[in-house]
Amino acid sequence: MRDFQIEVGSSKNAELTFEIHLVADELKAVGGSLPQSTLASAAGFSGKSGQTLVAYQEDSSIPALFVGLGSSLDLEGFRVAGALAVRSLAKGITEAAVVANGVEAASLAAFAEGAVLGQYRYDDLRGKGFDPSSISQLERLKIVVAEPNAVASLVEKSVIIANATCLARDLINEHASTMTPTRFAELAKSIASRDSLDCRVWDLKQIEQEGLGGLLAVSRGSIQEPRFVKMSYRPNGHTDDGRVVALVGKGITFDSGGLSLKSGDGMMTMKTDMSGAAAVLSTMSVLSSLNVGVAVDGYMALTENMPSGSATKPGDVFVARNGKTVEVLNTDAEGRLVLADALSLAVEDGASEIIDLATLTGACVVALGREIAGIMGNDQQLVESVITAGDTAGEPLWQLPLPERYKKHIESEVADMKNIGAPGAAGTLSAALLLQEFVADTPWAHLDIAGPSRAESDERYFRKGGTGFGVRTLCRYLIA
Repeated sequence: MRDFQIEVGSSKNAELTFEIHLVADELKAVGGSLPQSTLASAAGFSGKSGQTLVAYQEDSSIPALFVGLGSSLDLEGFRVAGALAVRSLAKGITEAAVVANGVEAASLAAFAEGAVLGQYRYDDLRGKGFDPSSISQLERLKIVVAEPNAVASLVEKSVIIANATCLARDLINEHASTMTPTRFAELAKSIASRDSLDCRVWDLKQIEQEGLGGLLAVSRGSIQEPRFVKMSYRPNGHTDDGRVVALVGKGITFDSGGLSLKSGDGMMTMKTDMSGAAAVLSTMSVLSSLNVGVAVDGYMALTENMPSGSATKPGDVFVARNGKTVEVLNTDAEGRLVLADALSLAVEDGASEIIDLATLTGACVVALGREIAGIMGNDQQLVESVITAGDTAGEPLWQLPLPERYKKHIESEVADMKNIGAPGAAGTLSAALLLQEFVADTPWAHLDIAGPSRAESDERYFRKGGTGFGVRTLCRYLIA
């Protein structure tokens, strides 16, 4: 990840090397007058979403990029325009300015967010033949407005959140042979030290002592030891009886399926199975910068899921942290097992509310596709608040039910429950119903991010690979 500078400045005496203008449908300028003859002379440019035009304005030697916004002019449209703008600049252009007088501050913040997300690339693993100068890399983007003070704070927050999302993308995109549970935990400790957060890391021996049976069951087949991370952020003025939000992330750093082995194709993207933990860590990394006013604890259960002679076998039963027993009938339904222990610990620690994120079920991808996450929970107010935060952030969530009668899907012949539901039926719901057994009466929302955690192509403000989905939703929820 390479950060670039976004600043807000006055339109007075602004030194511009390249201008970016935003244009709505039918060549309507957003935030100022544009030379209509310049635009009209370009065949096919009408200001529709996704369109761009590079041209010189009348009576100006400064080149300009015109970016189409379409007609909706919502926050998501400005995010997409921000990404499109930075990706459309010619090679060698390192500085540009958005001429945006009259545009709402929230829209400009969304534009800046999209610019950061759109410029993201993951090139850390490319060889010596890769030339970074062969791609366009903007170094400085100035947002020129008449009253910068009204805009600067919102833009700053959006850029902080976007950079946190890019951090999550980096964690997800790194290959699993180096992004091990141990390395992830070390990164968490480093971030905590930088931001003065409390950080507790349990190694294998401590995980055994603490009775994290689900995490142990999943980790048994790997030579990589599991880790359990808890990070804590406390704002100024927090009291012991104050509100504490618990964020819980699934951290399977590689998922082969265990003895219930995935296909070769099914394993190709399984380094991304720690996207939930990546979202939690990245959110924790910016709470101080965002001056979040509520206490937050982040729980990350980290392990590989591998096959070996020591791996958990279908039919095995383990005891989870809260004393409940789970029969493992499919070792590829492992995420819910490590989450069970993390959720139990959040309840024990007295969380006021719990939000978990997990690339949990392929069934959710079938139901909602690759752009929408599923959300379920036991507290409607919490669920609706998280959905609202997702809408603001551009990360759509769709609520699914948790029918009491479907608990029969996870009834076991020999244990308190089994880790898979009825064959071919309501797989997302049965997984969430198992998780519900570990949250007691604590308000809880579960985000199944299996679909939107990974992009399969470069589009909008995404690059193919990890998206960092959830970071923007969590941040918007916590600062609301």
